Amino acid sequence: MLLHPAQATIASDKHRFRIVCTGRRFGKTTLATLEMLAKAVYGNNRKVAYIAPTYQQARDICWQELKKVALPATLQVNDTRLELTVKTVTGGNSVLFLRGWEAIETLRGQRFDFLILDEVSSYRNFWIGWQEVLRPTLTDTIGEAMFISTPKGFNHFYDLYNLENEDTDFKSFHYTSYDNPHLPKEEIDKAKEQLTEDRFAQEYLADFRKTEGLVYKEFSRDKHLFDEPGFEGEKFDCTKTFGGVDFGYTNPAGALTIKQDSDSNYWIMDEWYRTQQTDAQIADYVASLKWNECYPDPESAGGIAELTKRNVNVREVIKNKDSVRNGISTVRELFKSNRLFVHTSCKNLIFELETYSYPDKKDSHNEDENPTKENDHLCDAMRYALSMVSQSRGAVSIRKPGWSGFNRR
Repeated sequence: MLLHPAQATIASDKHRFRIVCTGRRFGKTTLATLEMLAKAVYGNNRKVAYIAPTYQQARDICWQELKKVALPATLQVNDTRLELTVKTVTGGNSVLFLRGWEAIETLRGQRFDFLILDEVSSYRNFWIGWQEVLRPTLTDTIGEAMFISTPKGFNHFYDLYNLENEDTDFKSFHYTSYDNPHLPKEEIDKAKEQLTEDRFAQEYLADFRKTEGLVYKEFSRDKHLFDEPGFEGEKFDCTKTFGGVDFGYTNPAGALTIKQDSDSNYWIMDEWYRTQQTDAQIADYVASLKWNECYPDPESAGGIAELTKRNVNVREVIKNKDSVRNGISTVRELFKSNRLFVHTSCKNLIFELETYSYPDKKDSHNEDENPTKENDHLCDAMRYALSMVSQSRGAVSIRKPGWSGFNRR
C-alpha cells in the first residue's frame, strides 16, 4: 500500500513527536496503520499503541485496516482485546494494541515504543492524560508519538500544534482534504456549498476556527490573556483574593484563584485541575491558598462541610433555575467590557473557554438555555465566584485613566 505524497512527507520526518492537522478523508487511518506496522516490525519486542477517543471508535476506525496491512507479518490476533502480535525483521516479535482515551488510566505505568493518538481534538482532559499517564510510558524507551486530528476550535490540539515553536522534539504538519489525490475534488466542492464557511474551513481545510455555539464567545486570547507574574509596586491595587471550586472525583475537580483590583477588574491567576481527588483533599488544597472568600459548588454538601472544617471562609452561591444562565451572562459581560483576564498558565481554563458550548440547534427544538455538560469544570468554578462577587459590587466601575495593567499577549 503506497502513501500519497503528503502522507509520505509526514512518514519520512524524524522528529520524536509529530502533530498532524488534516481535513476529513485525508488518509489519516492509512498513515496510522502503516506507521504502526513499520515501528513494530523494524525492531524487536516493541509495544505500539493506537488510541482513539473511545475503545469502540478504535475498533471501528482502525482494527480491520490494521489487520489487513499487518497480515503478512501477523503471528497472533486477539479480536477481543484488539491486539496483534507480529514478527519482526530480526526474527523476534512485537505487539500492537488498540485502546480508548476514555480508559487512559489503564495505561498508567506501562511501557511503549510508539503511540498514535487519533482524533486528539475530541479528547477530554488531554493535558492530564498526556503529561501524567502517556508521556511517562515513553521515557524508558525514548519512545515516539504521532498526534492526529482535525481541529475543533482553539482547544488543546491548537496548543499542541504550536509546540514546535517551543520544543525542537515537536514538528507540526498541516494538510487539507484537497491534499488527498484519491479524494474526488468535486465531492469536497459540493461539501463547501452545503456547509457554513466556518464548518467547511474546520472540517475540510483543517483551519482552526472558534467552535460554533460557544458559551463565552467574547473571550479572546489577544484581549484577555496576561503573563506578567506578581503584583509589585503601583501597577496593581489588589483589594481581595478569592476563588471558586468545582468538586469532582472521576471528573476533574477545579479551583481558580482570582484577584480583584480597586476598579473591580478580575485577574484569574492560577488554576488547580485534578482527577481522583476526595472532598477532603480538595479542601486541604483550597485551605492552603488562604483566600479571603471561597465560592464552592452549592450542590456539594460534603465538599462544603470539608471546607468549613478547615476554617475556609465559605460564601453562599445562589442556585436556582436561572442561576446558570445569569452567571454566564455576568461572566460574558466581564469579558465584553474587558474587565476579566486570565493568566497564560491556566491552560485548562483556556481550553474550556474555547470549547464550552451549547447543544447544536435542531429545527424542531428551541435552543437549550443551559450549555452541554462538557468541558465545564473550571468554567463552573469561575461562574460560581464571579457571579456572586460581581453582584455584591453592584455598579460597574471604570478603569483609572492611564492605568496600564499587566503585559498582555
